[in-house]
Amino acid sequence: MVRQISVFLENKEGRLYEVTKFLASEGVDLRALSVADTKDFGVLRLIVDKPDKALNALKTAGYSVRFTEVVAVSLPDRPGELANILGILHENKVNIEYMYTLVSCFENEVVLILRFEAPEAVEKLLRKHGVKVVGEKDIVK
Repeated sequence: MVRQISVFLENKEGRLYEVTKFLASEGVDLRALSVADTKDFGVLRLIVDKPDKALNALKTAGYSVRFTEVVAVSLPDRPGELANILGILHENKVNIEYMYTLVSCFENEVVLILRFEAPEAVEKLLRKHGVKVVGEKDIVK
């Protein structure tokens, strides 16, 4: 399991820059990010090298933030690997809430960040099918 930081931001010019500049000033390195927006607000989802430090710094600076547990899997970088995982999830009637990719920590592999309603059960299911599930320590090194 990996802890993702969700930051709630007003949907205004420069807000994403402010957060990333702030984290850089705190010595936090981004591993992955995703931005989902609505008309007035957006959710910035981050995987970082120092999750506790980043969360505390953002809270102290007044941002609305929280941790969310997500599943990270590492796939060989070749055609069909994503379809294989999606097939396992489909056959087991598992809905993906959202997903995005990560700067890979592994040579010739792609790391996906996936969010499910029951992440522990899905992690167990994926391991049972031989999928390489990676932990926070693999990503933040």
